[in-house]
Amino acid sequence: MKSFRILPFCLVSAILAGCSAAQSGSNGIKSVMVEPAPDAGFIEHPERQSKPADLPFQKVWIKPGSSLSAYQSLVVAPVNTYYMQEMDWLHKMSSVNVISDVKKDIEELAYYFHDQVVKKFKDDPQHRFQIVEYPGQQKGRVVRLELALIEIDPSQPVLHALSWAGPPGTGTAAGLINQRRAAFEGRLRDLQTGEVIATFADRDTADAGPLDLTRLTWYGPAKGIMDRWAEQFVQIANRRPGEAVEDPIPFTLRPF
Repeated sequence: MKSFRILPFCLVSAILAGCSAAQSGSNGIKSVMVEPAPDAGFIEHPERQSKPADLPFQKVWIKPGSSLSAYQSLVVAPVNTYYMQEMDWLHKMSSVNVISDVKKDIEELAYYFHDQVVKKFKDDPQHRFQIVEYPGQQKGRVVRLELALIEIDPSQPVLHALSWAGPPGTGTAAGLINQRRAAFEGRLRDLQTGEVIATFADRDTADAGPLDLTRLTWYGPAKGIMDRWAEQFVQIANRRPGEAVEDPIPFTLRPF
């Protein structure tokens, strides 16, 4: 049954450039296949955002007249997890021990996301930004990247703990397992003026190959999605005028 669910995605990719390698136009494909997450509240004016064709994120607003080229240094703020505590599936858990473990995992995921973003910018061969980790380290104007994790779908172990997991391929449990989504909201703030110069939000999915050992933890697929976001932040910072940053198509058929 699972192969039939994956097949339509591969057919769409194959039409463009081959099921496992299609890239061109992938932002448009994602807009059809992945529904944006509801606004969580981290972004103050979400109604200003729209879907740009040249960026991989589903919602973006850029202050008119502002540009990343005006900044030489970047601060990556600690990742906000407040909105993750509002997830419906977390509220449905009755075990205090499980809830405690999941909340600890959420904090660890926030550290992971922050550290991956910092690492990707430090490893950037173009050294687009000076990463500021302590006072006095900055060069030129400084922009701060502020991120909030707002959603991570639970994987199979938590669903079993909630007694949601029925027979394979059925019900809400199967739908959540197969979605394997994560979402964030973010903003860029000029540290000199305190003004927000851009906001953006995205919901993405993990690769939908038939063999996925990351389901051994409830949050397993999320780390791969965070890695992708961190890479995209660097790509966006380095992109040339008129250049599009595409989102990889996550629906590939990987039998091994």
